[in-house]
Amino acid sequence: MFIHRLLFASIFIVYCLTTLTNGATLPDYEVKALHLISSILGADWNSIIDPCSRDNSWTLDPVIFLKEQNLSGTLPPNLASLSYLQQIDLTRNYLSGPIPPEWGSSTRLVRISLLGNRLTGSIPVELTNLRNLTFLILDNNGLSGTLPEALGNLSKIERLHLSSNYFTGKIPETFASLTSLKEFRISDNNFSGQIPDFIFRNWTNLEQIYMEGSGLSGPIPSINATLENLEYIIISDLNGAETNFTQPLINASLPKLKRLMMRSCNLIGEIPASFGTFTSIKILDLSFNRLSGKIPDELSNLDFDNMFLNGNNFNGSVPQWILDTREKVDLSYNNFTNTGVSDCRLNSVNLFSSIARVNNTGIVPCLRSLISCTSEPLHFVHINCGGRKITVNGITYEADFDPAGPSKFYRSITNWAFSSTGIFLSDDRPDDILYLESRQLSSNGGNELYTDARVSPSSLTYYAFCLANATYNVSLHFAEIQFTNGETYSSLGRRMFDIYIQGERRKQDFNIEEAAGGAGLSRVERFNANVTDGTLEIHFRWAGKGTTSVPERGIYGPLISGISIFNPVFKPGYKPPSQSGSGPPSKISTAAMAGIVAGATFATLLIVGIFWWNCCYKLDDEISDVLFGDEFQNGMELRKFSLVQIAKMTNNFNGEKLGEGGFGVVYKGYLKDLDTYVAVKRISKASKQGIKEYASEVKIISRSRHKNLVKLIGQCHEKGELILVYELMANGSLDSHLFKGKTLLTWEVRFKIVQDLASALFYLHEEGDHCVLHRDIKASNIMLDSSFNAKLGDFGLARLVDHAKASQTTHLAGTMGYLAPECVSSGKASKESDVYSFGVVALEIACGRRSIEPKYEESQASLVAWVWSAYGSQRLPDVADPKLCMNFDAKQMECLLMVGLWCVHPDQHLRPSIRQTIQVFNFEAPLPKLPGRRPNPTYDAQITSEIEASEPCFSSTSITVPR
Repeated sequence: MFIHRLLFASIFIVYCLTTLTNGATLPDYEVKALHLISSILGADWNSIIDPCSRDNSWTLDPVIFLKEQNLSGTLPPNLASLSYLQQIDLTRNYLSGPIPPEWGSSTRLVRISLLGNRLTGSIPVELTNLRNLTFLILDNNGLSGTLPEALGNLSKIERLHLSSNYFTGKIPETFASLTSLKEFRISDNNFSGQIPDFIFRNWTNLEQIYMEGSGLSGPIPSINATLENLEYIIISDLNGAETNFTQPLINASLPKLKRLMMRSCNLIGEIPASFGTFTSIKILDLSFNRLSGKIPDELSNLDFDNMFLNGNNFNGSVPQWILDTREKVDLSYNNFTNTGVSDCRLNSVNLFSSIARVNNTGIVPCLRSLISCTSEPLHFVHINCGGRKITVNGITYEADFDPAGPSKFYRSITNWAFSSTGIFLSDDRPDDILYLESRQLSSNGGNELYTDARVSPSSLTYYAFCLANATYNVSLHFAEIQFTNGETYSSLGRRMFDIYIQGERRKQDFNIEEAAGGAGLSRVERFNANVTDGTLEIHFRWAGKGTTSVPERGIYGPLISGISIFNPVFKPGYKPPSQSGSGPPSKISTAAMAGIVAGATFATLLIVGIFWWNCCYKLDDEISDVLFGDEFQNGMELRKFSLVQIAKMTNNFNGEKLGEGGFGVVYKGYLKDLDTYVAVKRISKASKQGIKEYASEVKIISRSRHKNLVKLIGQCHEKGELILVYELMANGSLDSHLFKGKTLLTWEVRFKIVQDLASALFYLHEEGDHCVLHRDIKASNIMLDSSFNAKLGDFGLARLVDHAKASQTTHLAGTMGYLAPECVSSGKASKESDVYSFGVVALEIACGRRSIEPKYEESQASLVAWVWSAYGSQRLPDVADPKLCMNFDAKQMECLLMVGLWCVHPDQHLRPSIRQTIQVFNFEAPLPKLPGRRPNPTYDAQITSEIEASEPCFSSTSITVPR
């Protein structure tokens, strides 16, 4: 009743104020009409009190404007009695029932907007009498039936929005007369028949057309040259006949075209070279079609921001101009013969599964060098989509909060990945990771899994690799956290998408809220998936169905809270029977018995040997805990080498030395069984600090697997020797190239090195079980493999820190020139101090100078101070490494220098997280705004007494990381 009264009072006040001029009074017949509206709404209005009788100076057009008021009830038919009424805007309320046919007699009506309500029934034919109508906005309701043919008589109509309803039938031929039409939206309906030819022939004023999931069929009619005002062509998920793209589909230059989307429209043929004339285009989406041939070089003329060509049959080589672009491009799922790179992603170009595979089976080519499948297959995968690592009901769900973006491929170190594509077609698009803030979930148990989610505007695919060839159980966890329950317009949204498992559609138009019984309720959909090539694919795709503007624009697309994949036959320690058949159990052979005895004897001797070793060499408690404690046992398995094996690798420690420092020597070795060269790090027996370094490296690197971390192959602790065996890094350290003239690194290599280093640091800080503080990031600890991929090494000073404990340690360590000011002052290392060191390295890479150069005058000796001074005097380009001879991408150079300065901000609280730096490097976030002068450092604490004397503040003689 209160809402009815509010609606009536609002209508009365707004209407009377906008219809009266100085001294005027409301006509008696309109007062009676308002009384009737009052009685329909159940409102109690005392006519003796006449707020409209006051003198006023309002001269606005007569309108009813009540957007987003959560008004309920039905639409009053008697609004038609308000003769001066020209506009009705009741957008995003909770109104229900039919559109009153009586409104058809309000011949002065110019605009009607009823978007986002619960209206039902059909469009009254009486509305076709409103010959002055220019706007008819009916999106996001429950209207149905066929469109009245007489709507074609509304010759002045400019905006006809009918999306997200249940309309059926064909588009009437009479609509060919709507030549004033500028916007036509019919997405998410159940229309039938082909797209009428007259749309792109007669509607010469057309600016925007939306036909996503409309129910219409192809082919798409030709677009002629008279549509010079066309800005948006948004068409998706057409049924029926194919459209041959090779034919002249668009016979116009379309000078204003900004967005061209023909996704899943059954397009065939090749992209015409004439598409290169659409120079105003910002978004080109031709994904999920059957286009073939090569991508024409003429497309390089486009000033695009996003290009989606994924899910087609393009072949040949990926054009170089795409590989060079800094814009978002998705080429995944195509049949190229050569991508030009080995990774699944280059800058902002998604290349996952873009190369043709035999029968489309097995690990995709770009992952073969990254995925390392062990002899034991992966039996379970649990992912907290869009959230951090959590444990629910005894199951640990891995973190998955890496930002997605329009053309993103992300691979976890634990052999799963996701690919996300598409862009929300609104300027106020939501994030692709969602968090529940104030509203409590209604699910029973496991709420933490449903408080966040990952969402995608078009297509979201998760992959698991290295699985057993078996039938897995797949549980998909959902909860609708963008809509609400209750009688408000924010409860009226409908999210719908399709679910594919192993390429087979298992759910069509899946609606989370409907399946769960309401918003905020959890829902688990369970499937079986047959794995035959070690790979499992789960694909969510939006097919144009559901609302897109409730509770606000850009709310749609696949949403997933969690994924569980499990092999039901797996039990710890279980080994499947031999594939060659089965038979009665055989007796233990003599050889087997001898092996068992030998093994038992060896185990006994090993235990005795370890006890003796501990006693004789008195390893300190830290190394003992690492070698035998639970933390080490729970790490990744390392090879245990004997001292004899190590001696053979290194020619009895007489082989080539790769480096030497305060903690020992690094030798080049040869590992015969793997037919590969390795780096063997021999810790000095006399160094207590060396023992701690050994303990730290084993503890941390054994737990870590990332493509941008130096790989620890094995270890040896025998007869007082502490030895680590690493992969050999063929191109040595970054330091040797930047400062010692080993090789002049090109700009492309340098920028990739910074991105690799950021990726490694993001893993250490955010993605692991614990936060790892490296504490000694510098150019000599960044190693380069044979392809100049960067890998961070030397974890001798690193520390494991719990994520929840502010990621700080109170033992100062590091190298002069790379240490953050607060680290020197307080002795506390943190994520922020690692970021500072990262920033110094970034500046070194850009400038080709060491962090401290005593040979320069005092004002230029410090690299950080020198670069900041150049920035403040607007001379930032002058600091670029002169050895590059200006052969660099100016945009990337500016990005690297600005991010470097951001990272070395004296105030640790104003530094970015490593995640933020990655976003800027990928041009997914703007450059930071920095003060013109370098601020003075500020500190939170005084120098503490906890700095160990045995752990030097500035380890300038620290060992060179193995190459």
